Amino acid sequence: MRNVICMKWGDKFGPEYVNRLYKMVEKNLTLEHRFVCFTDNAEGLTEGIEVRPLPEMSLDSSLPERGWRKLTVFGEKLSDLEGQALFLDLDIVITSNIDAFFEAEGEFLIIKDWDFPKDIIGNSSVFRFDIGKYPEVLSNFINNGEAIRERHRNEQAYLSYAIKEIGDKQNKELLKYWNKSWCVSFKRNCLHKFPLNYFIQPKFPEKAKIIIFHGKPTPSQALKGYFGKMGFRYVKPTKWISKYWEE
Repeated sequence: MRNVICMKWGDKFGPEYVNRLYKMVEKNLTLEHRFVCFTDNAEGLTEGIEVRPLPEMSLDSSLPERGWRKLTVFGEKLSDLEGQALFLDLDIVITSNIDAFFEAEGEFLIIKDWDFPKDIIGNSSVFRFDIGKYPEVLSNFINNGEAIRERHRNEQAYLSYAIKEIGDKQNKELLKYWNKSWCVSFKRNCLHKFPLNYFIQPKFPEKAKIIIFHGKPTPSQALKGYFGKMGFRYVKPTKWISKYWEE
């Protein structure tokens, strides 16, 4: 069974982000699948999205948001789901067919993070795993969370090293990365460098399947135009986003 899963908690993203993601997946995934959203608030989600309760995780509310809650998908059970799961962040834009994300060889696949070329760290905006196969990822964090947060800045850094360690114990290369052309960074691959960013709309990545909006701007900010980092990350209104990122 193929499962496309996402998570929504708190008020960072509204239901429209889940609805857009669902619409993009249904348009670009031809393989039989389920689309499941784990959330603490299902209000406003469109028909067709399977809703499941957000898996419980006890976190200090004073800690900065670093995505640790995403680790709950690695429990021994994940609601009533079985088989493969393709996790997608809410703030991505799918631009072409994504069947390949289920067809690619490997047990665990993740984006190679653009900001750490000499490290093994992956970007967890898009990753695939076998449900229930790596419960130690979650149990280790539950038992040693404070020490893990001191070593790793966020969930995706810890996840990458945890999967690498599991693979090493099994004498195999478990941590693998997607074809680098499939997932591109809006900030790193689409924006023009200063000062061209003031005059030219961000370029559309023709070969990409998914555009990742990590940090700012978000898709909605890029669509409208964005002014950040003292103007050096100025983004002209990126009109082509609306073709793929629809209500």
